[in-house]
Amino acid sequence: MLNPFRKSYNAEELDIFRFLQKATLFSELTQDELYNFLPYLYLRQYKENEVVFFRNDPSQALYIIQKGQISLSITLSDKTEYLTSVSTHQTLGDNSLIPNAKRIYNAIVTSEVAEMYVLPQANLLAVFERDARIKAKMYAALSTSYNQYMVNLFKAYQSSFGFFDLSTAYK
Repeated sequence: MLNPFRKSYNAEELDIFRFLQKATLFSELTQDELYNFLPYLYLRQYKENEVVFFRNDPSQALYIIQKGQISLSITLSDKTEYLTSVSTHQTLGDNSLIPNAKRIYNAIVTSEVAEMYVLPQANLLAVFERDARIKAKMYAALSTSYNQYMVNLFKAYQSSFGFFDLSTAYK
């Protein structure tokens, strides 16, 4: 049954909702829940080789990739190791959902141009304060992603047993 009091959204808002729902962190949110983020999202354009953030920087924003490709790497002792590339509908800086977190990898644009929606951590956490359901849904999505990372880590460890001391991950 049609609810005449239900909020209606314009075409631009609906496009942003559809886009956000393709990103894992936002996939379980309703349009009404996604609407809470609209005032805080801003679209930023990056150029090739531009740094989005470095490892150990404060994690102060979440990035949702609309267009382009970003390389994730880690630098230790002046040696950089490539981790993966991410692109459209994927997010960067997922740990911005965690207060006082630091970046765990470098993020550098590898495509000619990249466009990302940026959601500042302060605004993200303010939405969480106002709506516990949104917070719960997004933390559940984050937990699922982190669980998959752990599964992948253990598979990598098993395939190269003894390459590193896995017990250090639990300290």
